[in-house]
Amino acid sequence: MTQGPGGYRFWRVERMDPEQAAQLLARERGRIELALERLRGGEREETPDLQEPGEAGSGLYQSELDEGLEEDLVRQLHALERAEERLQAGTYGLSVESGDRIDEARLRALPLAERTVEEERRLG
Repeated sequence: MTQGPGGYRFWRVERMDPEQAAQLLARERGRIELALERLRGGEREETPDLQEPGEAGSGLYQSELDEGLEEDLVRQLHALERAEERLQAGTYGLSVESGDRIDEARLRALPLAERTVEEERRLG
């Protein structure tokens, strides 16, 4: 707790060092891009006549699962790009909703966080 002007006391949330933030985001980019590469590189086409009976359904399930994973990774990539833009603008670590600082521990755990914990809870 820190004492401010006029004797008011407030909690001080440290802002993440820009170099550390850049490193976190670079690691996150590497993780996302590697996952996308593996997912996209793992695609294989099988002709129906080469499949065993009953495998067609599991292939469809896997295809839909992979498609959902790819969509999620693309969303993460877009969130990463927004985070990199905020880093360049000097606003990384500030909530996109309120401008309040996002706790450094939250950013270390979720480098793509755009809001404070309280704001995320309100969003549900």
